[in-house]
Amino acid sequence: MNFSTALLLFFYAFSYVFPFDKQEFYVILYIRIIIIYFIIYAMVKRRYLLLLLVVFSLLSLFIGVSTVNLPGLLAFDGEQWEIFLVSRVPRLISILIAGAALSICGLVMQQLSRNRFVSPTTAGTMDSARLGILIAILLFPSASMLLKTGVAILVSFLGTLLFMTILSRLKFKDSIFVPLVGMMFGNIISSITAFIAYKEDLLQNLSGWLQGDFSLVMSGRYEILYLSLPALVVAYLFANRFSIVGMGEEFATNLGLNYQKVLYLGLAIVASVSSIVIVSVGVIPFLGLIIPNLVTLYLGDHLKKVLSHTALLGAVFVLFCDILGRVVIYPYEISINAVVGVFGSAIFLLLLFKRYKNGI
Repeated sequence: MNFSTALLLFFYAFSYVFPFDKQEFYVILYIRIIIIYFIIYAMVKRRYLLLLLVVFSLLSLFIGVSTVNLPGLLAFDGEQWEIFLVSRVPRLISILIAGAALSICGLVMQQLSRNRFVSPTTAGTMDSARLGILIAILLFPSASMLLKTGVAILVSFLGTLLFMTILSRLKFKDSIFVPLVGMMFGNIISSITAFIAYKEDLLQNLSGWLQGDFSLVMSGRYEILYLSLPALVVAYLFANRFSIVGMGEEFATNLGLNYQKVLYLGLAIVASVSSIVIVSVGVIPFLGLIIPNLVTLYLGDHLKKVLSHTALLGAVFVLFCDILGRVVIYPYEISINAVVGVFGSAIFLLLLFKRYKNGI
């Protein structure tokens, strides 16, 4: 990737900001090819990730059914400014926070479980959070979003702790076998959730929490995502301790570390952030699985070193998938969980085959 290609990407990206009557198909196709190639190359270059983040952020602000463009904003068009501030900016902020937060959660969980294929998606964390939301709806039907989030965090933490307990008792801890156990565990919890929701006639209410979707994010409905930021700061501060815990209880104890407390802290961070994201925007599958694996593939396993890179790539990846979902069948929109699910499942299978081929 040279400077001229990056410059070309900028020119085509900024073309979305200005209104056009018609755009040729081959130009759009060429833009997508360049963007995909640029993303792959940017995985190993932090500066290109930052560049992509800026470009995609600008694209996200000006892509949508409602007309919002730079000339209109500069002319202080009241309707465009309202859409920009009420919908586009909150959507961009929620995408960035959700992408970075879930990616870091996956990285922390993989470090604690000592398995590259464990994440909130494959460990029952998100399924437990949905069960917590259902319990909150049943017990506190008129409760605030904050209380529902608190119940979801508690149930999610207990579910993740139960999975870690099951994991510690497994004698056969193959890198592929462990996530399969986690997915079976998550499916059991999902089945329980669906059964209770069916009995209480709450399946329709629960379906909204099952689909990750940024189209409904507006000012006043996403601010709870800010609560995940302190948890991410704590994850960075305790990154070295999480690395030690990942080496095993005996090793951590010999170094004078309280193994259980640090483990519970890590699980609490994963549970709280995952629950906050689910309550705010719904489920985004495989994100905490594929992003940490891609980053560590190039940068190694030093947790504190790769945390910022993981957050950047997670935000860029979700932003790219969201833009793709908005333009593929424009003026309609594909939900983020569908787009990320397609890319995520494909990358997950590739990682599995690669690990199996190398005999790891």
